[in-house]
Amino acid sequence: MPSIDAVIAGHLCLDIIPTLPPGDLSELVIPGKVVEVGPVTLEAGGVTANTGRALQRLGIATRLLGKVGDDAFGRIILDLVGQEDRVLVEDMIVAPEEASSYTIVLSPPGTDRFFMHCGGANHSFSADDVPYDRLRDARLFHFGYPPYMWRMYERGGAELERMYRQAKAMGVITGLDLALPDPQGPSGQADWRGILSRTLPHVDLFLPSLDELAFMLRPGLNERDLQDDTLIPALAEDALAMGAGVVVIKLGDRGLYVRTAENLPFAPDESWRSRELWAPVFRAEPLVGTTGSGDTTIAGFLAGFLRGQPLEAALTSAVAVGACNVEAAD
Repeated sequence: MPSIDAVIAGHLCLDIIPTLPPGDLSELVIPGKVVEVGPVTLEAGGVTANTGRALQRLGIATRLLGKVGDDAFGRIILDLVGQEDRVLVEDMIVAPEEASSYTIVLSPPGTDRFFMHCGGANHSFSADDVPYDRLRDARLFHFGYPPYMWRMYERGGAELERMYRQAKAMGVITGLDLALPDPQGPSGQADWRGILSRTLPHVDLFLPSLDELAFMLRPGLNERDLQDDTLIPALAEDALAMGAGVVVIKLGDRGLYVRTAENLPFAPDESWRSRELWAPVFRAEPLVGTTGSGDTTIAGFLAGFLRGQPLEAALTSAVAVGACNVEAAD
């Protein structure tokens, strides 16, 4: 039997989260204005830290794989992750002469957050950085945020496809999470439909958000278009047609939507095959911040999957963990 339940890999950064007063960001971030804020929270962020540590807290035997620079931010990231469990940092890569990634998170209470992000060492992460022998002992390989990792989307996503081909060859179940590309940056100019077309045939569990998937498969849509409920199943159908086995679309405060294929040899039971379901969110009191909510929602879903829960129960696990997350700043 595998000795590791999950290997969580991909984007890793330091989240710098100042405590902001309530209010709309447009009223707080005004040139020349001084806004009094509270203490800052430093937290390891990105899918590797968020999803990985949440899985560990949920009792899933987890290993993390990310890349930091040999600098102060990198040491802080590894220290923060290692405080959870030193085993989580055993496979981390420290890259000399590279800068660690960081994100400044502006998240006023009760509103969505705004990010200022530096990709740093994440951009040099490649398929060769994955210790595939480690995957022989695992059940699941989950990777996240390729739009924030230059090597993963350059050359039409060749590196991303190569990584997933090699992971599948190890016999593990594969998961993929996305991030929203910067429309004005290099990630926003990439051919994401082409990248997903070559990658999703090797992905069992595909877990994007609505805005991420819409940007990649339906470029040019506006906020009103995203409120059209008919768009969600259409995007899921596109992803299934590209080869994904299970498509879970994060809808923010609207919950989760899932669509599954008929042939799922990796599924825990028959409840996972040929399904279409929607799960509303739990009410969170108080709502402190949404940073990491999508990643931890995925952790709840993956934990349910790895424990063999029926699909309905796995969705409930997902939204429950997501609700717990938004009740704390980190």
